[in-house]
Amino acid sequence: MTEWSERLARRIESIDQAAADNRMRAEAYRQMTEELKAVDGTATSPDGMVTVVAGAGGSVKSITFSDATRSTDPALLSKTVMHTIARAQADAARSQAEVVRRGLGGSELLDRVLAEEEKVFGDMPTPDPGVSSLRRAPAPTTSRPGYDDYEDGFDIYQGMRR
Repeated sequence: MTEWSERLARRIESIDQAAADNRMRAEAYRQMTEELKAVDGTATSPDGMVTVVAGAGGSVKSITFSDATRSTDPALLSKTVMHTIARAQADAARSQAEVVRRGLGGSELLDRVLAEEEKVFGDMPTPDPGVSSLRRAPAPTTSRPGYDDYEDGFDIYQGMRR
């Protein structure tokens, strides 16, 4: 074999190797994309009243309440829900970052993204809105005559009643 044909053969081998590497990288990216779509973050309030599951991108997939919410002050319940949503979203974001780290390994860009996430979410859990000082509201009594409990437009049971 001549020197020219040997160089050509080495070049073809290196092109074949680059193509194989690209196929492997494309499969790894596809797998990573599927994993990122499936990532969930879950958080439960410290008192166990509220549990939130957040999906990729921070979308809220579910919120469940314990029976204790029936006698909780609505303002406190609202704060607890918002706090728990934020914690679930932060958990989902951290899980997504871990998927990327496993898929890509360490990189300068990933390190910058994680540093920015740490600035936003911090290493410490989101501060509790005051769940430890729970004030329970009295159990609801019958509504005043003619009052529609759902007149505020937030009838979550719409279509299920009557």
